Amino acid sequence: MDEIINRVANSKLITFDLEELYASGDRKRVDISQWLEEGFILREKRFRESVSNHNWTQYQDAYVSLHCSTDAIIPAWAYMLVATQLQGIAKKTITGSQETLETILFTEAISTLDTTPYLNSPVIVKGCTNKPVPENAYLLLIEKLQPVVKSLLFGEACSSVPLYKKK
Repeated sequence: MDEIINRVANSKLITFDLEELYASGDRKRVDISQWLEEGFILREKRFRESVSNHNWTQYQDAYVSLHCSTDAIIPAWAYMLVATQLQGIAKKTITGSQETLETILFTEAISTLDTTPYLNSPVIVKGCTNKPVPENAYLLLIEKLQPVVKSLLFGEACSSVPLYKKK
């Protein structure tokens, strides 16, 4: 009987798992509509008081996204005022959705990625993840790796989609 040989394990193919770049820590959202009159009207004095009196310690070491769940028009200074309260408490504060937060975190991680280990190598970008990896992270990764790799694939070694091959 012939011995089963794992050709994938013996190949030079490098698997890149974006999930490994996931920034660990709690994700929290702050809906500033809670400090608006009827959820729509920003009255500066009352808004400032509400922001000042809020319990900010619950965001300690968290990644925080600021948003407004109503259709209120929010001036930029309002988000800035909230961010001043989170300075030194939250790991990062952004204005936008959770997906925007994840995109920013992955952008930062990918921008500092050392591409030396991938130089002239075939790389497969793992497709399945258990953590929220935004679609933009895949595009940012391609932008970072394509100039240095021999080839890029997507998926799993047993069923990959070729994306790029150096000519």
